Amino acid sequence: MAQKPESWWSRSGSHWRRTAAAIALASVAILLALPGAAQSAPPPPRLNPATMPRAGRVSPRFQSFNIEMVEITGGQYWKPYPRHPVAAHSGRPNRADLFTQLAPIHLANSRLRRLAAALGPDYLRVSGTSANSVDFWDSHRPAPKQPPAGFATILTRGEWRGVIRFAHATHAAIVTSFAISPGTRDARGVWTDAQAARWLAFTRAAGGRIAAAEFMNEPNFAAFGGAPKGYDAAEFGRDVKIFRRFLHRASPRTLLLGPGTAGEGPFAIGGGAIPMLKTSDLMRAAGPVFPVFSYHLYSALSPRCAPPGSPLGITAAQALSSEWFARPEKIAAFYARLRDRFDPGTPLWITETAGAACGGNPWADRYLDTFRYLIQHASLARRGVQVIMHNTLVGSTYGLLSPRTFRPRPNYWAALLWRRLMGATVLNPGVSFRGRPRANTYLYAQCLRGRRGGVTLLAINAGRRASAIRLPLAAERYTLTARGLESRRVQLNGRTLRLGADNALPPIRGRGVHPGRVSLPPRSSSFFAFPAAGNTACR
Repeated sequence: MAQKPESWWSRSGSHWRRTAAAIALASVAILLALPGAAQSAPPPPRLNPATMPRAGRVSPRFQSFNIEMVEITGGQYWKPYPRHPVAAHSGRPNRADLFTQLAPIHLANSRLRRLAAALGPDYLRVSGTSANSVDFWDSHRPAPKQPPAGFATILTRGEWRGVIRFAHATHAAIVTSFAISPGTRDARGVWTDAQAARWLAFTRAAGGRIAAAEFMNEPNFAAFGGAPKGYDAAEFGRDVKIFRRFLHRASPRTLLLGPGTAGEGPFAIGGGAIPMLKTSDLMRAAGPVFPVFSYHLYSALSPRCAPPGSPLGITAAQALSSEWFARPEKIAAFYARLRDRFDPGTPLWITETAGAACGGNPWADRYLDTFRYLIQHASLARRGVQVIMHNTLVGSTYGLLSPRTFRPRPNYWAALLWRRLMGATVLNPGVSFRGRPRANTYLYAQCLRGRRGGVTLLAINAGRRASAIRLPLAAERYTLTARGLESRRVQLNGRTLRLGADNALPPIRGRGVHPGRVSLPPRSSSFFAFPAAGNTACR
């Protein structure tokens, strides 16, 4: 039988295959050279926990919290948002839309104590605007229904004893501020220490101690905060010097913080209808009297107070933007410059902060806010802030715990992971995602809490797409995710976090990961613990 003729392709196969390959390669080269052509993704950054250098150190009580004085005494406080939040107010808001009447918080509640203790040791700040006008009722007799002239509310012995016992039970050190309203002043309008002395004496008798104190809450908003009419920077300077001498005599171990101002600098939220004094004028009048420079940090106004479209507000659509995440650092830089100008070398503390002033944003109790919470803490630790006191532990929409049930909200679980894994020594991870196309990933590192030589890496991917890093060592992974940004529940390594029987916390366990490329899911925050890193900065 005649042989079948050889096909055209088989006769010249090797020649044409080489030619086709060359044409394909040339075409790819031409396409890559065109403007705007797709480029191959850069390799994931490689991190080495063993060699990350020390960048600073924060207080062991770095992550701390507020319970507002009005929560202790009862009174008007920011109203939680309804399940479907109301739109921003277009004019002067109705008081009924802003505030609700609180009963005094039940600090002996076993769930509250157990959950708060899991975040300790920390500072517990009991202050806020109402603290400026509170009268301490130093008597075993029932308090009157109305406060004395010159005060707006009453703090009883029993209520303050409850704070002291709560602090003992939760490993917290108490921070506060003092009353400065007309009821504390003499005929010339000068602040006197009569009430403050009784309050401190009772605190000692009840087994408590005030670890640190500001003279007053937010003195730059004195007109709004209960100070005498026309109170100015010169009067603040005079009064704070009197207070300093009193504190040194009556409670020498109490650390004086100040000035405790808010709302200035970039993204300033002060001024307008409410008269505002300048921090620089207050510091100039007071002189270098504060061993710690304190301020309050709010990067925006909530929809309760910001008119629609106001640049002072923030929307949920902006809440994962790099611009929003950068605001706390820019505000911190403003106050650091003021510190360097008037009290160089003193530590920086943030004694009150949340996502927005006026009771927080509508999504403060949702998974969406965990990104701001973690990035703010990590970036400001790297910038040198020593303590951050979140507003609040319990209260309104921005509380870590729900006001009525004390159930954990998403930010509580983020705070718990921080407490378990992030130590006091801050490290420089050495790499970042800056400059990478479409990157919305942030890297931070600190020594692993409780493990000599250990390191914790915090990798936050706030973007819509997965990103990746390369690890040279095995690690334990703790990844927070949720089924949606609006979710009130979060998952740790895929398992929903919820309380167990008798309010027991769920097991907080990592998942082992091997060295090499590690994916960071979209909209996730991952802690990587390296107990065997052997980092000399962590010993």
